[in-house]
Amino acid sequence: MSSQRTQDLENDGQTTVAIRPPRMADGGGMWRVARDSETLDLNSSYAYVLFARDFAPTCRVALEGDKVVGFVLGYRRPEFPDRLFVWQVAVDADQRGKGLSGRLLDDLVAGARTDGSPIEWLETTITDDNIASQRLFASFARRWSAEEHVAALFHTEHFPDAHDPEPVHVIGPLGVAPAAAEV
Repeated sequence: MSSQRTQDLENDGQTTVAIRPPRMADGGGMWRVARDSETLDLNSSYAYVLFARDFAPTCRVALEGDKVVGFVLGYRRPEFPDRLFVWQVAVDADQRGKGLSGRLLDDLVAGARTDGSPIEWLETTITDDNIASQRLFASFARRWSAEEHVAALFHTEHFPDAHDPEPVHVIGPLGVAPAAAEV
């Protein structure tokens, strides 16, 4: 999906959720969704505005009207440009269970694959107790006909606080885009 196009999603048959790359004005809404998730590591509001400005092609927001109701933050790894690292995914509580996180990921990868430098691998880190994220990325791997491999990466001693270890989940090589995410 091109970065200029939005994808409209039916949500309970009543409201429409649009998915598109973020704009700087969306940063505050992204920060609010992260804060309200009560599970993500909350970054400064500045970080979300910065991602919306500098990494918009590798990020997505979900909007209900002008309200940000979900987002995914990612970036291409500089030493491996065919790899997309997904840093955070979150949706508002009233949007959970509707497949929005998966649609955000699908739209992001499908869009990134059309810019002339395709994404072949997706990476993310997930703490062992985050079952919802583990299921989200396992489902993503199935939709994209890809293998998922999990390995140790960030250990407790890497963090200056009481952060849990975060194994890396490497998904790929990515197959054909699922029908709903096709460009």
